[in-house]
Amino acid sequence: MSETKKKSIKGCHTFDEILDVEYGVEGTPERKAFERGAEAFILAERLKEERLKAGLTQEQLAEKIGTKKTYISRIENGKADVQLSTLFRIFEGLGKKVCLTIL
Repeated sequence: MSETKKKSIKGCHTFDEILDVEYGVEGTPERKAFERGAEAFILAERLKEERLKAGLTQEQLAEKIGTKKTYISRIENGKADVQLSTLFRIFEGLGKKVCLTIL
């Protein structure tokens, strides 16, 4: 990180200001890419959290929903895109329901 960027970040007072300096202001391609990555990370962490709460291994969950352990692992590690229908199946397998909100 450049000295200029470090000084800019030190002058920030809010998290949004830090995001603006580090990834660009809202609406820029860089910021959109960061936000997509952050949303994917949050979803992956939520999946892992719910799987652990259910007391299931990746292999058990995969077997329950008819997929492979490696696929569950890849999703949890942010290495795979997941189709919506598969996402619904995964959370159903965990006894959960997925609701989408369009903003």
